[in-house]
Amino acid sequence: MSLLERYIGKAVIVGTLIVMLVILTLLGVFELMKQLDEVGIGSYTLGDAFIASVLTMPRKLFEVFPVTALVGSLLGLGGLASNGELTAMRVAGVSVFQLVMAVLKTGLFMLVFVFLIGELIGPVSEEYVRKMKIEKQQQQITLKSKYGFWARDGDEFINIRKILPGARLEDIYIYQTGKDKKLQLATYAKSASYVNDSWQLEGILQTSIQDQQVKSRSVGAASWSSMIDPNLLSIIVVEPTMLPAWGLYNYMSFMNQNDQDATAYEVAFWRKIITPFTTVVMLILAVPFVLGSLRETGVGQRVFVGTLIGTVFYVLNQSFSQMSIVYKIDPFLATTLPGVVIFLIGFYQVKKLN
Repeated sequence: MSLLERYIGKAVIVGTLIVMLVILTLLGVFELMKQLDEVGIGSYTLGDAFIASVLTMPRKLFEVFPVTALVGSLLGLGGLASNGELTAMRVAGVSVFQLVMAVLKTGLFMLVFVFLIGELIGPVSEEYVRKMKIEKQQQQITLKSKYGFWARDGDEFINIRKILPGARLEDIYIYQTGKDKKLQLATYAKSASYVNDSWQLEGILQTSIQDQQVKSRSVGAASWSSMIDPNLLSIIVVEPTMLPAWGLYNYMSFMNQNDQDATAYEVAFWRKIITPFTTVVMLILAVPFVLGSLRETGVGQRVFVGTLIGTVFYVLNQSFSQMSIVYKIDPFLATTLPGVVIFLIGFYQVKKLN
């Protein structure tokens, strides 16, 4: 980087950090308010709610970074423009392309840092929060292993090999012990579903173990009065926010092979892939917004308009993602369309400066 690029980059980084601090603080307060509604359930405390709020920030940072980069760049470049420094640079022969490249180099450096946080730290912290909340609120002993999900419910030890969305289970093993801690009854069920506040087992095979003999019987279907809440199982159901891009791709393939609806995971995957490109577009968009004819409109007004565009983009991005899931719109199209619109706006603004 040249001295000029470092100077512009410093202004962009400072502006972005200020915006990032404000946005994450607001999101953190909203998340804490949401978590406070669950304080007092089981052993879930105020301290746990605060920890949960903080640990959700890596994912949120990744999601809002395109808008953060745009507004931060507008603030940084706007400060340079207000002091006449950008005008001096232009008079000295610095082209629009050089200014764009200076902003892009800085933005890409920040993007790599945020991408690593979102991909490596975000999924791990989200999974920890979910597991902590469920275990503290339900107060049940649970274990996730390569052999599936394990839980204890009184004298029963439960092993569930497959947990599907919509509170549906497959390959359930239930081991019931007596007061002497010896195994008395082993039950296998091919599948289970949660209907009318109770579990319905299907394809049941029971084995009763007594002192002198072992008896087996088959049952087509039966009700299972377990205290296991379907919400407890959400620690094992793979949520899109808990997976990095490569994990989403693998899970999408798994669900498609098993004829399951993977739209939510496809949307999450393409959003992770598109976010870096959207950030680049946002950074490019910041330059023409600040460099436009400042005699017609001031820097403050241009920063406001750019911020408004960034906010509209974020809302559209969230809306199109949800519409894709609800109305089965192609996930790639739904996640890329807002970015394409912003790119066309940025391209038009750059063309106006040349």
